[in-house]
Amino acid sequence: MKNKIFEKSVELFDSKGFSETSIQHIVDELGVTKGTFYYYFTSKEQLLMEIHMQFIDDILSRQGKIIDDSNLSCQEKLYRIVTMLIKNIESQGKSARIFFREMQNLSQEHLSKIFEKRDQFRINLQQLVKLGIEKGEFRQDLDSHIVTLGILGMCNWSYHWFEPDGPLPDVAVAKIYMDLILNGIKS
Repeated sequence: MKNKIFEKSVELFDSKGFSETSIQHIVDELGVTKGTFYYYFTSKEQLLMEIHMQFIDDILSRQGKIIDDSNLSCQEKLYRIVTMLIKNIESQGKSARIFFREMQNLSQEHLSKIFEKRDQFRINLQQLVKLGIEKGEFRQDLDSHIVTLGILGMCNWSYHWFEPDGPLPDVAVAKIYMDLILNGIKS
């Protein structure tokens, strides 16, 4: 039941927004009582926090596996991370939109935990870009921090407009992004 509450909440928070979705909406959709909700979650915010944590933990884990693959060049790792973020829209698009859109509904305590993980994702990517610069795979005159923010801005904004069933598949969008990124930073 916890997973059903979680999944239904993701649907409702995505379509109606966190503030416009009440616990009553969630339980009515599932045909259960508020007691059932409170058995699994102490509050609507705790549920929102779990959505955020599941999303960020998942992409951090996948990013780590890519970065740790010693058989890949920095360019290949960057390509796989960008592709992972775009492909993630199909599998985690609703959670991602909630992550980016509903963060303001979290308490400062919860936000600090999310920011720490979000910053770790950025730092990991920045270290990859910096390593690529040091290895000569990317241009030497670049600021790794600004390049990283540009890549994340491009990829993260895709959650607002990319449609997996649209005219371009996720892999094509990732290739276009990588062409833009690498032709701007490749040595």
